[in-house]
Formats: sequence, C-alpha cells, structure tokens
Amino acid sequence: MATVPKFRIDVDIHNLLMQSAPGPVKVPEPKGEKLPDPVFPQYPEKLSDPGPSTVLKKRDWTIPQVYRKMRGWLFPYIRSRVLPGEFHPITAYLFVEYKCNLDCWYCWAFNNKIPGMTEDVARRSIDWLHDHGCRVLALMGGEPLLRPQFAHKVVYYAAKKGFWIYIGTNGRLLRPDVADRLGDAGVAVFNFAVDAWDEKPSLPKAVVPVRKHIEHLMKKQYVYGYMTFFNLNICRNNTQDVRQITEYARENRIATDYHINETPMLEQDEHFKHLSDNPTYIRPEDWPEIDSLVDWIIEKNKAGYQMVNSVQRLQEIKAFIRMASGADLKRLGWNGDGTGTNGDVAHQLAGTPGIVEENGELHFAEWNCRAGQNNVIIRTDGTVAPCFPMYASTFDWGNIDHHHFNSKQLAGMKKTCQQHCFSTLNHNLAYCYNDARVIKFVWTNLVTNRMKGGALSFKD
Repeated sequence: MATVPKFRIDVDIHNLLMQSAPGPVKVPEPKGEKLPDPVFPQYPEKLSDPGPSTVLKKRDWTIPQVYRKMRGWLFPYIRSRVLPGEFHPITAYLFVEYKCNLDCWYCWAFNNKIPGMTEDVARRSIDWLHDHGCRVLALMGGEPLLRPQFAHKVVYYAAKKGFWIYIGTNGRLLRPDVADRLGDAGVAVFNFAVDAWDEKPSLPKAVVPVRKHIEHLMKKQYVYGYMTFFNLNICRNNTQDVRQITEYARENRIATDYHINETPMLEQDEHFKHLSDNPTYIRPEDWPEIDSLVDWIIEKNKAGYQMVNSVQRLQEIKAFIRMASGADLKRLGWNGDGTGTNGDVAHQLAGTPGIVEENGELHFAEWNCRAGQNNVIIRTDGTVAPCFPMYASTFDWGNIDHHHFNSKQLAGMKKTCQQHCFSTLNHNLAYCYNDARVIKFVWTNLVTNRMKGGALSFKD
C-alpha cells in the first residue's frame, strides 16, 4: 500500500503551528477545586420506567426539553451576535480523556500516556465556558467513559449550570447502569461512533459489540429526553458496513452523521503507529466505490432519512478525497472546459458548490470557520485550542485562566487550513452561523414541525 503524507496542511502553516512556541504551553495552576457528588437518582420514576416496547415514529418534545435546546444553542448564538468582541463560544469540546480502550487504525486521538482531566480542571473549564456564554459541552476523548464516575460528575455539574451536553463514545463502556446515571444527570445526546457492523482488526468500533447498549438507549431516550446518534467514518474498507448501519439506523429512528476518513492535518507523535500501510485510508483506486456510496447516502438523505449532513456537504466528499490525495485536475482529465479523458467527472468536481479550482488544483473555498471564536477545545491539561485538528499544535492559545485567541492570527491561519479541513462539526457551525438560516430553522422546528421530528440537516 502507498504511504500517505505525515500531515495534510501546507508546510509553512504547519511549521508555524508546530514549531513557533518557545516552550510548552503554560497549563493553569491547580487550585484544588472539586466537582460535587451527583445525586442519583434525581428522578426515581424515570429510572424505573423501561420506556416504550417499540420504536416511536415521532418524538414529542416537552416544553422543558425544547427550552433546554434553545438555552444551549439559540441563546448563546444571539449573545454572540449582539455583544462586542470576537470570543463568544457556542460549542466547546472538553477532552476529559486522551486514552482509549480501542485502537482504531486511523485515529490519532489515542495516547495512553496522557493523564486524564482532573476534577479541578473540569470544574474550572465549565465555569470558564459558562462565564463566556457557552452552553453546549461535548465530552470527548479518547474514550470519555473510561472513568464513568468522573463523567457522571462532569455531566451533573454542567447540567446544573444549564449546559446542553453531548457525549461521543464508542459505546463499549456505556452499560445500562452508566447510561441511566448520565441520562438522569442531564445528557442531551449520546453519539455512538460506529464504523463497522461487526468488529474488524482495523475498525473495532462496531454495532454488534454494543448492540445491547444501543437498544437500552433507544428505549430510555424517550424517558430521559436525550437523542441517540450514529457517527460513521467512511473508510476504504467499510463501504458496505456504512450502508448496513444506515439502514439499521433508519429502522430504529436513529440519526446518522457521516465523516470521511482523513489523514492527520498536523504531524502526530510516535504513538500514532498506523500511518503507513493503513487499510482504512482511501486511495485513488477506491474513488469509484466511495463515489457510489456517497450517491447512495445522498439518495437516502433526499428520501427523508435522519442525517446531520446536508446534500451539498455530502457531495463535497467526492472532491475532498481527491484533494486529500493531492490529485490535480489535469490528472483527472480536466482541460478547463469539461473535456478530456474523464472530463465529466472532473467537471462535476470542479463545479461542486464550496469547491474552488485554481491553477488546475481543487481546494475548499473560504467557509467562515468559527474556530477560536464560537468554537473551542479544552485539552486534558486545561490548555485551549480553536478546534480538534489543532489538538497536537504547540502554538500558544493559552489556557482556561488566560486564553490568547487573536482574531488576526486566527484569520491568517484559516486562509490556509480552511482549504484542507473537512471537519463536519466546524462546517456545520459555520453554516449555521447565519441569521437567516437560524430564523428559518427555528421557525420550521417550532412552528411547522412543532418539535415533533428528529435530527435533520440545515438546508437553504
């Protein structure tokens, strides 16, 4: 198999982000703060309620549940539009762990030498985000449920402060008793990362090993008021699995969120041991199969399957896999006018909304990335960065005591990194950071659908 590049971003910006700091980024001084012990169960009647025996076709969201969503997403958005300054986080990713209980061969968020987050850093991070108006908190890893009691404390404290809480997990440790504690504490979304139907050597995140956990959540989501998502990473060796999981999700009214397997944007350290000869990375000979899968997903999206991704975003996958492989349009058969040996495909790619052709090369157009402005990550040690792809960067953006986000530095960085980034989360935030789209989305869900639907993508 061909060796893939060690990083995907341009060399100059890579060197700036990885070599410009004079030393390690300063971590916040410990203050010895603790998280309160959760009360459990807060709702004994919900703990004893098994939930419906069959999948409900529609969700009837209660007024408190609707308010929780508005408090998490809408109110911070309005705050960010009317208050002065550039830093108004709407979404925050709290990396409570960098360790993981699985080893997915494409993943660089795996280092069992890095200590997990302390209660002191967790509490101060939540307070810091709260003071800056943020109300959406995602617990991330690694695997954020490696310490379930710690995760319970984090969720309990954040929910009491009004956060809409999201947990991304491979599901192996999400036993029914853990799920009930987190649901009782106030989780809004469980996002199962599943890449295969059954476990594969390179793709251990699978449905079969966690199916009982999923089935428990599918029943109890109606009791506790959270949602269940599937997060699928499209690789060269799981295209049939993606189809099977999508249909399973459809049958059980589970929303899906699709990513395309990417090599690291920044060079990773020695623990990322699967960079070469990797069966998950997409190669040129795989493009027709990936194109076919993407067309199939788009067809299902248009048919009403619950998906986070928009049709345009799915269409961009075809161009991105060629961009990530460094394929210039001339090699794809592009002569600038749609003619050539493979002119139809090249013309389609060059004409994809959001994709720009310059000097025979494809890259993403500027897409209003909000990283470091309305999005922030907090590492396990309390240092901060604008987005997940920058976790490994040594550039000094500060910590939860003193952040150093600078609009000029971020703007300069984004001129380059936006051309290479396919982050679904950040693209969705950027797309939604638009008054007209927000008004339309709120009107559609509150008035037209009366908050009885599931998860759908933003559409113009």
